[in-house]
Amino acid sequence: MTDEITIDHPSDHPGVRVLRFNRPQKKNALTQAMYRSLNAALDEAEASDAVRAIVFLGSEGCFCAGNDLADFATMATGSAVGGETLGFLRRLVEGSKPLLSGVDGLAVGIGTTLTLHCDLTVASERALFKTPFVDLGLVPEAGSSLLLPRLIGHQRAFALLCAGLSMSATEALQSGLIARLVPAEVLERETLALAALLASKPPEALRLSRQLLRGDPDKLSARIDEEAALFASRLQSPEAQAAFAAFLNR
Repeated sequence: MTDEITIDHPSDHPGVRVLRFNRPQKKNALTQAMYRSLNAALDEAEASDAVRAIVFLGSEGCFCAGNDLADFATMATGSAVGGETLGFLRRLVEGSKPLLSGVDGLAVGIGTTLTLHCDLTVASERALFKTPFVDLGLVPEAGSSLLLPRLIGHQRAFALLCAGLSMSATEALQSGLIARLVPAEVLERETLALAALLASKPPEALRLSRQLLRGDPDKLSARIDEEAALFASRLQSPEAQAAFAAFLNR
C-alpha cells in the first residue's frame, strides 16, 4: 500500500469507506502504485458486509489531475504495463457497492472519467472537468466514449473528450454530469452525508435497484477493453511521444 492513497472509516458515518487521493504536491496524479492501493482497497470493501458505500475524495482544491504522465512515458517505452489501471476500471464496473465522489477543484482525465462510474457526484463551485486525451495523442478511456454521450449528449461529450474543452462546475450540473453543486467548505460533509444515507438503506434492495439502473455491464466492459487496446497503441505513437516529451521538459 502507498500512503498516497489513504483509507478512512469515519465513525460518524457507519458503513462508509473513504478512499482519498493524497498526493497534493503532484495534484493527485495517479501512479501505478496508487492504482494498486485503490484496487486492494476496493477488493476489501467489496468483500466486507460492513461497507455499504464507497467515497472517492481528493485534497483541498484538487480532486485528481489524471494519470501521472511520467508513468505514461515509461509505459510508452514498453518497460511497464498499466495493468493496475485497467484493473481499477474493471472494479468500477463490476463492484456492487454504491460509488460516490466529492470533486473539489481540478478533475482531469481519470479525475473526470471516474465520476462517470459514480452513482452520485458532488462538486464544489471551483470544480473544473477536463479530458485532454486527444491533446496528448491518446484516446478516451474508462468507458467514457460510451458513458459520456449517453449522459450528456454527443455535442457536449465531443467538446469534452475530443475538443479538450473544459467544463465548469455549473455546466457539469446543468448537463447532468454531477448531482449536486455546493460551496467548497461543505463539499466533504455533503458527500459523506449522501454516502451515509445510502449506507443506511436495505443493502440488497439498493444493490438490485442500482443494478437495474446501470444495466448489463458487458457492453461497458467491452468498450473499456476496446479503448484500452487503442490507448496502448497510441502510447507508442509519435504524437503521444512528442506530447509527453513536451510535458516532461517544461
